[in-house]
Amino acid sequence: MSTPRYLTVSALTKYIKRKFDADPHLSNVYIKGELSNFKKHSSGHLYFTLKDGKSRIAAVMFSSAASSLKFQAENGMEVLIQADVSVFESSGQYQLYVKKMEPDGIGALYLAYEQLKEKLSEEGLFHAERKRGLPLYPVKVGVITSPTGAVIRDILTTIKRRYPVVSVRLYPCSVQGEKAVPSILEALEKAKHDEELDVVIIGRGGGSIEELWAFNDEQIARAIAAFPVPVISAVGHETDVTIADFVADMRAPTPTAAAELAVPHIEEVREKIMAASIRAHRAVNQKIQFDKQRLFKQTGSVVFKKPQKLIEQQVQQLDRLRENLSRESHLIKEKAGIRRDRLHERLIRLSPDRQIEHKRSLVSALHTRLENRTQKLVTVKAHQFQQSVSTLEALSPLKIMNRGYSLVYDEQGNLIKNSQQLKEGDAVKVSLQSSDLLCTIDEIKERE
Repeated sequence: MSTPRYLTVSALTKYIKRKFDADPHLSNVYIKGELSNFKKHSSGHLYFTLKDGKSRIAAVMFSSAASSLKFQAENGMEVLIQADVSVFESSGQYQLYVKKMEPDGIGALYLAYEQLKEKLSEEGLFHAERKRGLPLYPVKVGVITSPTGAVIRDILTTIKRRYPVVSVRLYPCSVQGEKAVPSILEALEKAKHDEELDVVIIGRGGGSIEELWAFNDEQIARAIAAFPVPVISAVGHETDVTIADFVADMRAPTPTAAAELAVPHIEEVREKIMAASIRAHRAVNQKIQFDKQRLFKQTGSVVFKKPQKLIEQQVQQLDRLRENLSRESHLIKEKAGIRRDRLHERLIRLSPDRQIEHKRSLVSALHTRLENRTQKLVTVKAHQFQQSVSTLEALSPLKIMNRGYSLVYDEQGNLIKNSQQLKEGDAVKVSLQSSDLLCTIDEIKERE
């Protein structure tokens, strides 16, 4: 019996991978399912799981393929994919290598359009309050479109017919294909630095959503929103609506309509000028008639016929004012004199000499009161002292000793009040009135 040949895990995995790669049924497989565990790596690769109600399979979409996506993939989205089925050798797990992906039931371009529309709307780029009004009488109009085709011809023809005095500046660009976005951005940048522009028209003719797609680009939308002068969007036909239409200050259903919005009609301007001229002439005539009537009324008044009466009235008024001035001046002088006298009296009353004399009188009176009170206090205290001395002498032990009494102290100087404090042989001190006796206790006898 021969010994079995053992394979390594790597060898077995490589063999299985070759089988997968060689099977034509596992190449360019079309699968639909739901996205889950979606993750976009910093490298641009997309990692996710494709699942249905019963199974799931890992999948990867490398950045080279992911860069062509027209929508933002996210968890829970139903998608249609084209992929190769192979084995990832490191884990031994089979997975999908996705080449193309689009939403199930909705076009990828339409989904991308709706996602960008929602994003910019949340940022406020569509809000009406940020829209600017168009100039009434522009001097220079910029046009961003293809230099060939019906669009530029329609715009130029309409502007020349309606308002031939305006100047038109064309910023040519590509409006379709891969080069459209950078070409439109370049044209917007050039127009942005033209300080003479009053308004800009950007647009192209009608077409499919793919042909109009450049005007759904986020960069172009933000450039239009940030443009320094009002922008009119005229992309496609009336039924075609792009992101550029939402961010522009005004949307026109057609390029011809955009030209009509950008400039007024010369005949309407002439009519307004004529109407304004008529109103001005009428207003001037009315003013002249009013002033004539006013002049006639004033020249017929008494003032002009007898001006001396006006002077006499003013002279009389002047005399009255002089009398009032004289009377008021006299009253002011009287009040000032009274106020001056009061201030003089107050100044004398508050002069330093008067104040010093007054204070001296107060000090003298206070000194006399202090001496009187001090003398009374000394007398009272002397009397109290004499009473205290008498009381002290009456209670003094020396007075008692004068009558033959003495005090006995032990060796520690304690006063002996009874015989229990002593015993035979103790030394004591007997204090008389004028001397002390040092004695020894020979015997203690209790008194009957």
